[in-house]
Amino acid sequence: MIIDAHQHVWDLDRSPYPWLGPEVPLWNRTFTFEEVQPHLRANGVTATVLVQSDDHDGDTALMLEVADAHPEVAAVVAFVPLDRPEEAAARLEELRRDDRVVGIRNLIHNVPDPDWLLRREVDEGLALLERAGVTFDLVSVLPRHLEHVAALSERHPDLRIVIDHLSKPPIGESSREPWWSLIEAAAENPLVHAKISGLYPGAAPEAWTVESIQPFVDRALEVFGPERLMYGGDWPISVASGGYDRVLEGLRAALSGLDEHESEQVWSGTARRFYRISSDRLDAAVAASAAQ
Repeated sequence: MIIDAHQHVWDLDRSPYPWLGPEVPLWNRTFTFEEVQPHLRANGVTATVLVQSDDHDGDTALMLEVADAHPEVAAVVAFVPLDRPEEAAARLEELRRDDRVVGIRNLIHNVPDPDWLLRREVDEGLALLERAGVTFDLVSVLPRHLEHVAALSERHPDLRIVIDHLSKPPIGESSREPWWSLIEAAAENPLVHAKISGLYPGAAPEAWTVESIQPFVDRALEVFGPERLMYGGDWPISVASGGYDRVLEGLRAALSGLDEHESEQVWSGTARRFYRISSDRLDAAVAASAAQ
């Protein structure tokens, strides 16, 4: 089984998506599950985790509707406003009536304040997730974001955190620091996990190669181990990097040195455990995939 732990859909009529616009033409359109579905089937991907693309309820509603129509969507990482704890508590209670809602994410990388996660009101929001046993996807793109993992781990010792895209390592750059040291520090908390996803340079996403990402994949395996790493296809962001098939093929090559048990962890086991994906939902995904 392969679980794609990081996939998106978005509909420009359903949510504001302020980070989209003519300056990012490859992504500035609606992307549906039907568009990626043939690539999932062709690559043996059984189930996916849809991850929020906007800090807006419309995006969450869209993901749940897609999951209703496609049993292959076994889990959803939704949005609640972590900086408005009372509103977040009410919304989280509502969303958690659906067992597919397994985690929460906010687009912290679009917030001007790099220390947003440490604000008192956000801290209260994260405490809500911790008490509810709901995971937090950390979309970390700055060294400062990654630095915060230690503080979050101390403040919320029971909060399960997954670092999206390995916190965007410096692929193709002259120095591997401070990422090299910071990712090791983040991994010291056994509840912190990471996604092997989105591994392409921001300035030239199409320029990545297996050789350019290999040191960073190896470093992640060294500090986290396969049991705390999970595969994510990062579609449709990956269309700028060669598309779903090229990205998956490259990650397969970068992970080819794993043994059978280690490989099973990265490709499905870690995501299943971390997100506590319902066995019934996974069974439904398997049945839907087999029916195609």
